[in-house]
Amino acid sequence: MKTLLRLLLKNQHQRNRSGPDQTEKGMTLVELLVGSIMAFLIITPMLTFVVDMLNTDRREQVKSNTEQDLQAAADFIFQDLSQAIYIYDGKGITDIKTQLPNNGDSNRTPILVFWKRQQIKNSLPVNATLTPKPSNCNPAALPGKAGECNDTFVLSLVAYYQIKDTTPNLTWCQPSGDNCPSRIARYEIREPIKNPYTTDATKPYYDATDLNDGQKGSDAFNKDFDFSKPTVNVTTGVNFPTTPEVLVNYIDHSSNTNVPVPTGAQCKTLLGVIPPPAPATFNENDLLITDGSTHSFYACVDTSNNLARVTIRGNSLRRLQTDANFKTTSSAFFPITTVQVKGLGAVGK
Repeated sequence: MKTLLRLLLKNQHQRNRSGPDQTEKGMTLVELLVGSIMAFLIITPMLTFVVDMLNTDRREQVKSNTEQDLQAAADFIFQDLSQAIYIYDGKGITDIKTQLPNNGDSNRTPILVFWKRQQIKNSLPVNATLTPKPSNCNPAALPGKAGECNDTFVLSLVAYYQIKDTTPNLTWCQPSGDNCPSRIARYEIREPIKNPYTTDATKPYYDATDLNDGQKGSDAFNKDFDFSKPTVNVTTGVNFPTTPEVLVNYIDHSSNTNVPVPTGAQCKTLLGVIPPPAPATFNENDLLITDGSTHSFYACVDTSNNLARVTIRGNSLRRLQTDANFKTTSSAFFPITTVQVKGLGAVGK
């Protein structure tokens, strides 16, 4: 019995020490190749779909950004233009063009030019004895004390330009390349503060030394300007601001016949202009002001009624690529905003 038990234990121990009966097998090269091909066929369309989704999302994002920029620019122009007391139409701008900044630069076109009244707060002394100069004004001064001042108004000549760039690697031309987008920039030439206490008729204004930086006028302002002759002595012709304020970039640079733009007759309809009776001269073409090529920033102006309709067209695709000319099939990526404004006041009205 013992011998039989010992034999069974010995056999069991030998089986436990022996390896597997069959060798384990891995994937063959053919199986690996077939798996790779199947994975490629499945993953490639998925990657294409994801990339396409990302590109679409990016295009929609720049489109949204452009629309927001245009709306912000239109809101700013609306607020600015609502203070206008005289707006130049096409003929008016032509008559004063030599007196405006950047005269002779074909890449900078004045589109919207007007005079407005601008409020300068706490800048006019109430008592010239206690407060002899505007620079002595103190917002915290009590009534009847030195430094007490009132608000005052000055004239400002405002000019909005469409600026084109020909250098493809500028800050305003990104991504760098040909067909740079244009931008809208603003110049302002301001009148200095008038002195109501002066006894010298030849010196109606405070001296520059009597004013602080926020009260001083522009060197280009012509003190001989008179609204009875709105195209004469508009500026000094020199000493213009060297750097304008850029309002918005990525304005459409396209120049082709597919770009929508109204005619002078259509401007007359849009503005509701009633031509003056004969024999007074009236040319409806003077109502439209545009650069003559891109038509991406233009205005319809009725000077007699102090009324303007301003249109801006952006180019969202230019934020992503250089070959972004206007096409009717992709017009959604060229958003347009329009604002119509009547100035709050007019000269002589």
